[in-house]
Amino acid sequence: MANDKKLVESITSMDVDFAQWYTDVVLKADLISYTNVKGCMAIKPAGYAIWELIQKQLDERFKATGVENVYMPMFIPESLLQKEKDHVEGFAPEVAWVTHGGLNPLQERMCVRPTSETLFCDFYKGEIESYRDLPKVYNHWCSVVRWEKETRPFLRSREFLWQEGHTAHATAEEAEERTIQMLNVYADFCEEVLAIPVVRGRKTDKEKFAGAKDTYTIEALMHDGKALQSGTSHNFGDGFARAFGIQYTDKDNKLRYVHQTSWGMTTRLIGAIIMVHGDNSGLVLPPRVAPTQAMIIPIMQKKEGVLEAAYALKEKLGGFRVKVDDSDKSPGWKFSEQEMRGIPVRIELGPKDIAANQAVIVRRDTREKLVVSLDNIETEVSKVLETMQNEMLVRARNHRDAHTYEATDWESFKEAADSKPGFIKAMWCGELACELKAKEDAGVTSRCMPFEGKPVGDTCVCCGKPAKSLVYWGKAY
Repeated sequence: MANDKKLVESITSMDVDFAQWYTDVVLKADLISYTNVKGCMAIKPAGYAIWELIQKQLDERFKATGVENVYMPMFIPESLLQKEKDHVEGFAPEVAWVTHGGLNPLQERMCVRPTSETLFCDFYKGEIESYRDLPKVYNHWCSVVRWEKETRPFLRSREFLWQEGHTAHATAEEAEERTIQMLNVYADFCEEVLAIPVVRGRKTDKEKFAGAKDTYTIEALMHDGKALQSGTSHNFGDGFARAFGIQYTDKDNKLRYVHQTSWGMTTRLIGAIIMVHGDNSGLVLPPRVAPTQAMIIPIMQKKEGVLEAAYALKEKLGGFRVKVDDSDKSPGWKFSEQEMRGIPVRIELGPKDIAANQAVIVRRDTREKLVVSLDNIETEVSKVLETMQNEMLVRARNHRDAHTYEATDWESFKEAADSKPGFIKAMWCGELACELKAKEDAGVTSRCMPFEGKPVGDTCVCCGKPAKSLVYWGKAY
């Protein structure tokens, strides 16, 4: 049992050092390993399996809205990147450049894609001629490279996995409808699959995507009170179309510019799962995104018939993602390891259980134990997983709401920023100077202007002038 205890004690308490706790969980749950490529991680099977489930379920939701998948090159010629001024300026500090092909200098250097707007624009220019060619609703699963100064596994790395949707439409109204539609797809996915509640809203001009007309976002609150931008959807208007000359002939035979959107989610969602649901024993995975939903742990497995019964139970639970831990480790170690890895349900099965035609189900999140008959164990496991999924969302929402504060003047705003980790709801006049003041003097940034929410006053929290918008402010990853 000393070894069982050591496994858990190797995780730093989140109350002592949240950043170190996060790193401990990522490594001890065997999600990633560090590499010799600075700022890049090797995603191990346990981590990649989570991404595969995210990818599969997101892809199904995309296709239900008419999205088709394509793939674009990873290299962007410099001349192509330069075509949209705001876009290139926004990404210039993070671009990685390729200057040689083998031993020969390139005539034109190329960047490793930090995002693919310019590639899609170049592609659409040759694909779109008439209104009959619209809309184009494409998505691209790939990796991108951004040369970040500071990195952290899943949350910020120099290469990361994501999807980026890129669409082209005949009208501004269609583009705006698609932009909001995809944001809602993201929000519903986070809440229904990842059990992470989000705030939906629009970014300020300062925080919007480089080259976008409007950027919409979903913001989640982590356990330590910091915000995490968890998905964005951008309306580009016709700005990129004008820069790249993407036009179509309408029904009246007149040339029009298309209106475009872009939207993306990344592997930082895995970081969000860890920081919203994890505890001091390790990872806690929502059942709908858990690669292994139940781990069967045979007790006294060397006794005759125990392992056979465990594998028979695995077959019976074939409708779930189930494994049997038949390693030579002690049951206590197996329990600790199952908790560390965040597997939602543990099923204990020993000689006494087999004799009584029962098993013990243990929930990862609450440690609640339930003795159930083997005759109806499929129904009981299903109930436990569904209950756990729903209750994890409720707990996360309660935590977010308990750490969302209101401020009506600078003093209360500054106090909340200094001593109350979480979201701060406060009014804003719309001026950049006040947004910068909030960042420089209070250490918080505007997270979004929410779609829903009652005003908390009439005046700007920073300057006292008439307010234009309710804003969620906070410290963020």
